[in-house]
Amino acid sequence: MIRINDLKLPLHHPDEALPAAVCKRLRITPRELVRHQVARRAFDARDKTRISLVYAIDVHVRNEATVLARMRRDRHVQPTPDTRYPLPAPPPEGAQRPVVIGAGPCGLFAALILAQAGYRPIILDRGKVVRERTKDTWGLWRRSVLNPESNVQYGEGGAGTFSDGKLYSRIKDPRHLDRKVLTEFVRAGAPEEILTEAHPHIGTFRLVKMVESLRETIEGLGGEYRFSTRVDGIDVAERGGERRIVGLHLNGGDYLAARHVVMAIGHSARDTFAMLHAAGVHVDAKPFSIGVRIEHPQSWIDRARFGADAGNAILGAAEYHISHHCSNGRTVYSFCMCPGGTVVAATSEEGRVATNGMSQYSRNERNANSGFVVAIDPERDYPGDPLAGIALQRRLEERAFVAGGSNYRAPAQRVGDFLAGRPSTALGGIVPSYRPGVTPTDLADVLPDFAVAAMREAIPVFGRQIAGYDHPDVVMTGVETRTSSPVRFTRGADFQSLNTRGLFPAGEGAGYAGGILSAAVDGIKVAEAVAASIGAA
Repeated sequence: MIRINDLKLPLHHPDEALPAAVCKRLRITPRELVRHQVARRAFDARDKTRISLVYAIDVHVRNEATVLARMRRDRHVQPTPDTRYPLPAPPPEGAQRPVVIGAGPCGLFAALILAQAGYRPIILDRGKVVRERTKDTWGLWRRSVLNPESNVQYGEGGAGTFSDGKLYSRIKDPRHLDRKVLTEFVRAGAPEEILTEAHPHIGTFRLVKMVESLRETIEGLGGEYRFSTRVDGIDVAERGGERRIVGLHLNGGDYLAARHVVMAIGHSARDTFAMLHAAGVHVDAKPFSIGVRIEHPQSWIDRARFGADAGNAILGAAEYHISHHCSNGRTVYSFCMCPGGTVVAATSEEGRVATNGMSQYSRNERNANSGFVVAIDPERDYPGDPLAGIALQRRLEERAFVAGGSNYRAPAQRVGDFLAGRPSTALGGIVPSYRPGVTPTDLADVLPDFAVAAMREAIPVFGRQIAGYDHPDVVMTGVETRTSSPVRFTRGADFQSLNTRGLFPAGEGAGYAGGILSAAVDGIKVAEAVAASIGAA
C-alpha cells in the first residue's frame, strides 16, 4: 500500500472530499483507487479562522509501482510502513523466570512482551489491584485518609491510571513500537480511534478496565502477579570483579531468587531509590520541574484555540502547550495539560501535599488544568547528592501540607493576588476542582523565590498568547513536584545498570520515559534486552 502524509482538508469537508483529494495528490483517476483508510488524523488550528484537518492515508491503487515511481520526488508519498511487531525468541529450557518490579505502563508492557514470548514473568507491585487501589485513592480525595502503599502513585496501572490518559509522546520510534502499545490497548478495550487520532487519550475509568484486561492476558500466558509486595532490598553477588543481582528481599521477610530484574518502579518510589543507592547501584541526580496546577474554565481555552469552532466534536476540548524563558534564566512551561479535567491529590507520603491533573475520556468537566512549572537542575538547585532532588521535593510538599492546613487540603491562590504579591483570603468566580479541598493562602511562602519570580514574569506573557490565562480569578493550586523522576539509574547499551548486571532500570522512575506511551515503549525495549540476556546466558 501507499502512505500519503500531510493531506490537508478544511475542518468541515464532506466525506467525498477525502477520496477526491487522494486521487488529486496521486494524479490518478477514481477508477484507479481501490480503497483507502485513515492512518492518522490531526488538526491544524494555528489560524483559528481556517482550521484544517491533516490526514495520513493508506491507499491501495492499481499499478502501485507505477504510481510510486511517478511520485518519487514527493516526500509525503511513500510505501506504507510495516508496523508488525516481532516477538523476542523464546527462552531456553530451564531458564529462570524474569522479575518485573512495578505494574505501571512500563512494567506492564515489559511483562506483556515477556509473557507473549514465553518467559512467564513474575510481577511485583507494592500496591493493590487497580479496583482496590481506586477505593484507597478516593479515600484521600473524599475523606483525607492516605494509604501510603495504595494511592495515586502506587498500585496496579501506575501513576498514569489517574491522569488524562494521553497516549502520545515526542519520541521518534523507527520500529513503530508505539503502534504495538496502541494495538494492545485496543485489544484490552480502548476505543479503536486511538489508532488514528494524532493525540489520543483514554481517561481514568477506561484505563482501569484496560489494566485489568492486560493482567488477565499476562496471567493467561503464565505470568504471575504478586500485589502488596514491596522490594526492601537487593541481593548482589560479586564474582570476577562484576556485580550481579541474584535475589530480592521482600517485605515480610520473603526472599525471591532473581537474575534478571526489570526495575519499573515509577517516579515516586523514593524509599526504593534510597535502598538501591545504599546497595551501590549507580544513580545520578536528574533535572525535573516544580510549580503548581493552574485552572481555567475549559470554555475559555476552547475559544482561545478554536474561535468560532469551539465545541466542534472533531476538535474536542482544546489543549495548549506554552513556554517562556525568563530574565532570571529560568524556563516556565505548561506540563501535562488536562482538558476538561480535575486537579487531584497525588501525594504518597504522610504529611505532604502534591498535586497532579486527571481527565476522563469525555473531558467534559468545567475546568481545564495544567502544570505551571519551572525547570530546575542538579548543578544549580540541588547539588552534591544523587538523592538531593528528592529532599527538595519533600521540603516543598511539607510546606504545602502546612500551608493547606495540615489536613491534606492544598494551598491555593488567585492569579491576581499572586501577581500583586499578597495572600489570597478568598477565591473568585473560578471554582477549584482539587479534593479534599483548598485553603486560600500565599504560594510565595511555599515555592522558592526564583520560581515565584519566574512564574510572575511568565503569567502575563502567557496571557498574551491565550486570552484569559492571566485573569485575576484564575486559580493556582500547589504544589506540583512529581513532574518526572528526580534521579536516573544510568544504564548501558544493553539496558542493564552500569554497575549491576541483571538489573534493568526502566521507565519514568529510572529516568528514561515521560508519560504512558513512552514508558510502555521503554518497557518493550527492556523486555527485549532481558530476553536477549537470558538467551545468551
